[in-house]
Amino acid sequence: MEYFVYILLLLTSIIGVAFIVERGLALQWRKVVPPEIEAAIQSSEDLPMLRRVAQQKPSPLGRLILQAAEHLDWPQAENVDALQARARHEIVRLERGLVVLEVIVGIAPLLGLVGTIVGMMTVFRDIGHAGLSDAMHLANGIALILRATLIGLLIAIPSLIAWSYYTKKIEILAVEMETLCDQFIRRQYREQNRNRE
Repeated sequence: MEYFVYILLLLTSIIGVAFIVERGLALQWRKVVPPEIEAAIQSSEDLPMLRRVAQQKPSPLGRLILQAAEHLDWPQAENVDALQARARHEIVRLERGLVVLEVIVGIAPLLGLVGTIVGMMTVFRDIGHAGLSDAMHLANGIALILRATLIGLLIAIPSLIAWSYYTKKIEILAVEMETLCDQFIRRQYREQNRNRE
């Protein structure tokens, strides 16, 4: 039973590391908010060029800009509502995998505790059979018991750090995308109003 807990802890650590690395690669700033699209939004009035850049650099920001550009014939409020719905979808995609890290933060210490309890039961059972004649055997047993708790905490702590960091990074990315999309929409509808006048 004790080895089963260690196997579960090993699997938990492998899954945790996999999701930490995967989210680290997926949440790179240049993959979510490519500088080329950001520069095109801020500097250019050329909508076809901006569309080309957004298509060439597939990213959450690019998909949002393309959606907003496709609906420029809609009233501004409707376009903003559609863009907000799409933005929520993009944020959910960015958060994919964070729930796994959150679960690992919760279960790794508990698995360590289960390993500790199983180990204590084994040590006390051995003491019941052999008696307290060998203190060295008892000390080795207790050290082995506490190892499971330590492993559980060593898995949970990096997972908690990664989860907190990625959650905050997604918030910052969302604010940046919202700002750039708002800037794009305001500029486009301002231009449309000028052209009508």
